[in-house]
Amino acid sequence: MEQEKEQFSQCLAGVKISQVLPGTECHTIHTYFNISPESPDGRHVLYFASSTPEGHLGEVRIIERATGREKTLARNITTEDAHRVACQQWSNGGKDVVYHDFRKGRWTVLSVDIGTLNETVLAEDRQLGFGSAKDKWIPLYGCHWNPGPHRNLEMVNVETQEIRTPLKIEQVCAEYPDWIRKEFGDGKVSIFFPILSPDGKKAMFKMACGGGGNDFRSPKASHRNGKIIFDMESSRLIRQYDTWGHPSWHPDSRRIFGVFPDPGTNENRNILLDPQTGEDIEVQPSSPSDHPSYSPDGRYFVTDANIFWRPYGKPGENAIFMASTSGNEYVMIDRFINTKGAKSWRRPDPHPVFSPDSRRIYYNVSADKWTRLYVAEIPK
Repeated sequence: MEQEKEQFSQCLAGVKISQVLPGTECHTIHTYFNISPESPDGRHVLYFASSTPEGHLGEVRIIERATGREKTLARNITTEDAHRVACQQWSNGGKDVVYHDFRKGRWTVLSVDIGTLNETVLAEDRQLGFGSAKDKWIPLYGCHWNPGPHRNLEMVNVETQEIRTPLKIEQVCAEYPDWIRKEFGDGKVSIFFPILSPDGKKAMFKMACGGGGNDFRSPKASHRNGKIIFDMESSRLIRQYDTWGHPSWHPDSRRIFGVFPDPGTNENRNILLDPQTGEDIEVQPSSPSDHPSYSPDGRYFVTDANIFWRPYGKPGENAIFMASTSGNEYVMIDRFINTKGAKSWRRPDPHPVFSPDSRRIYYNVSADKWTRLYVAEIPK
């Protein structure tokens, strides 16, 4: 531990760290560690802006990286929380941005053309999962606390608004009845929070059992757990895992990266899963980790972690780590107090993620009254 303390007394030299929107007097939050806020062509960065203390009402915006010119894509967006805000994400090769909004008492999934600002309603009474930025199809799911008839995995085309149902809840319940009964009892379950693989051919998702009612801003709104992998090309359920583990897809669209608690310690283990074979490999056994995700080129992964209990940490301090995927080498990129920012019932985490070209890392920092979007440019 003394060697570790000395190693991390300073962060990695040569990293250029800056706010994406320096000096802005509002929250600027990127969505999640599964999707990059940077557009596929690298021109723009996407974020949610809110001037309310909780970060529950705001705007979806982009900023041009070269000029700093901002553009508002959608206004008066109501979010479930500040943790994933509007689930805003790139789609259709970067031509469109998709997001969801609690609009006129209904959860609504929308797209907006970033050139024309034309807005299109894609679905109502659903929420938005995470798709591939290059694809035209994005995943939908019913509201986890009260899905009504929308308990299946659905896909919507952002150009045509066609909705397909690649997987019905009955197929999931028939495949894994014992686990579902053990985890959820006799409650009515639904598919929750689907995340597409980079090639758009597979989905992983949680299961949810809603509490009913309309209170979506509550930790008791539903019980959610598990991880199920589905191949949309073959319409085949591949594998079920008992826990979620903050998973992200490997760039090969076959394997899944995630964390599992290390018994008897405060650490998480970084595990690379192969759902096809059932094999798992521990990656970077030394690196602290909470929300790990691979770089698109597959050479590194980035993660955040609480470090307050470590010899070099301070109360309330978080850090961003970058690690090699081929050895046991890792470095600290940044460290910061993360106890302020958006006062949502479900606060934003740093959720670091690489840019599409693997050259930059984006993450949220809650060190003052505003949660701010940062970028770390990695030296070659």
